[in-house]
Amino acid sequence: MLGFCAALGLWAYEFGKDIAGIDRDAQQELVRLREEIGRLRGEHDRAVSVANSADTLLKTEKATQDSLAARVKSLEAENLALTRDLAFFERLMPSTGGNRVLNLRGLQVEVEAPGRLRYQSLLMQASGRTAAFQGRYELSLSGLLDGKAWSHVVREASQSVNLKQYQRLEGTADYPSAAVVKIVEIKVYDAAGKVQTSDMARL
Repeated sequence: MLGFCAALGLWAYEFGKDIAGIDRDAQQELVRLREEIGRLRGEHDRAVSVANSADTLLKTEKATQDSLAARVKSLEAENLALTRDLAFFERLMPSTGGNRVLNLRGLQVEVEAPGRLRYQSLLMQASGRTAAFQGRYELSLSGLLDGKAWSHVVREASQSVNLKQYQRLEGTADYPSAAVVKIVEIKVYDAAGKVQTSDMARL
């Protein structure tokens, strides 16, 4: 009788639970929860993707900014060099007077080390002249060596002149390291060997 009553009670419980829809609701809730988990995982993946994209964009933007900063720095250096060149050329513009074929201006000399100096000057056609000029230039140094007067003429194959409007004369010159250079002079000769112009710098 006890077993029969227990079986009858269990049957009544299961039958009542089925009638009440408890299992069906639990199954639907499980499905709903799984769908919600899937949705949340999708949103999480999208959020991670957006975060990764934002990080990539930030890195790209930083690289672009660094590149632009380097370019700006390069342009500033180029502008400074051009400004200096412009000032150099403006200062060396030849005068309109006189009958000279050429004008040699702005001789600059810098002693780089004992026995070596660097020079720079600008050779320009006289105003109104358009014919090409060919010739050569000669660099001469003078000063003291062992307490005595000393001079030296620098002759190199590269000291040729071939210009239509202007030509920068520049280079280096070697001399005895014990010598003390006082004067540097440049003379420009035409093809016939006649001096056309000259300039001098004192150290």
